Amino acid sequence: MTIHVNGESRGVGDGQTVAGLLRELDIRTDRVAVELNLEILDRKDFELRGLREGDRVEILSFIGGGAL
Repeated sequence: MTIHVNGESRGVGDGQTVAGLLRELDIRTDRVAVELNLEILDRKDFELRGLREGDRVEILSFIGGGAL
């Protein structure tokens, strides 16, 4: 099936979860926020939330920094 990840089309297998997608993309779940179809997901739901045809996923990474 086809979903959209950060604005780009991507094929994923049926039954794929948000957590599975993040693993496939080699993204650590503790350092990102995920929006699925305009809904911010709670990190504990990543394993439970299945993806469907046409879903729109936005993955936001946290970047550390500080004052100089």
